[in-house]
Amino acid sequence: MLKPAERTPERDAYATRIGEDNMAPLWERLYALVTPEPRPQARPAIWHYDKLRPALMESGRLITAKEAERRVLILENPGLRGQSRVTHSLYAGWQLILPGEIAPSHRHTQSALRFIVEGDGAYTAVDGEKTVMKEGDFVITPSWTWHDHGNESDRPMVWLDGLDIPIVDLFDASFLEKTTEDRQELSRPVGDSLARYGNAMRPEGYKGGKHGRTSPILNYPYVRTREALDRLFRTKEIDPCHGLKLNYINPDDGDWAMPTIGPAMRLLPKGFATSAYRSTDATVFSVVEGRGRVELGETIYAFGPRDLFVVPSWHKFNLIAEDETVLFSYSDRPVQEKLGFWREDRGNR
Repeated sequence: MLKPAERTPERDAYATRIGEDNMAPLWERLYALVTPEPRPQARPAIWHYDKLRPALMESGRLITAKEAERRVLILENPGLRGQSRVTHSLYAGWQLILPGEIAPSHRHTQSALRFIVEGDGAYTAVDGEKTVMKEGDFVITPSWTWHDHGNESDRPMVWLDGLDIPIVDLFDASFLEKTTEDRQELSRPVGDSLARYGNAMRPEGYKGGKHGRTSPILNYPYVRTREALDRLFRTKEIDPCHGLKLNYINPDDGDWAMPTIGPAMRLLPKGFATSAYRSTDATVFSVVEGRGRVELGETIYAFGPRDLFVVPSWHKFNLIAEDETVLFSYSDRPVQEKLGFWREDRGNR
């Protein structure tokens, strides 16, 4: 066990004296700053959708989507209360939009994903393109793009918002702008980005995405993702730690679909149990199909459709599928990989 240098009256007096000049001795703090292993404050947690849905619907009676700007219930990690974080570096919330409502147009520095949890028929419009969303779809809102949401269906729509708010806050780089109009003017047809870039082809003369390292595809439909998982399942090449896992990518360069958030989808065959696994990227899971449980040491959570749970950084966990199960997930792995921080433990040591 690494310990700080011994405290003495003389050293304490010295530390007090230099503190008046806004300095401090590193030898008293070194092993709290540079730890032998991650020491996450975030804790394992789960939110059961069926139990919490009434509270979410109640919010629809308390405030409109327009008045709220975004009617969202923040999913706050119990180890990070008051910080609006689901992990140390990421944000999560369930957003509700009722039939006929519009969440007005704005843009911000933070990148966002939408993962559709309940409903079919609401839309989001991003940077001049509108997409109609269905359960299981993964939708991207790149940094600093105008976006508004609306519900033209006859049912409530709920989606998971995942944003890199804490990462942007780390750099004090947050900006937000609003328009006077609730809806932005559309300049491209529905499904344009998927048609252009989602078929392993791209238009002649294409010079690269205008959103930097973010994928030019607005909506990754679940129907396509499910088909890809089914095809992968037929190969029987099941990873012992992940099951059948596909990462969403940017077709421009094959990298992650988002520069700061790593989204993925995995399928676990009925009765499959993963091997113990841990990595430095704390991960948020949203259950699409099936039932099972996640084991994090002595902490065990049973999960079902639409539930959301969090695995903190460097926590060993196992996934056990009672039924054929599909899980969406996201983490800050793209940032960690680019900075050389990311590490995993597949149970080999």
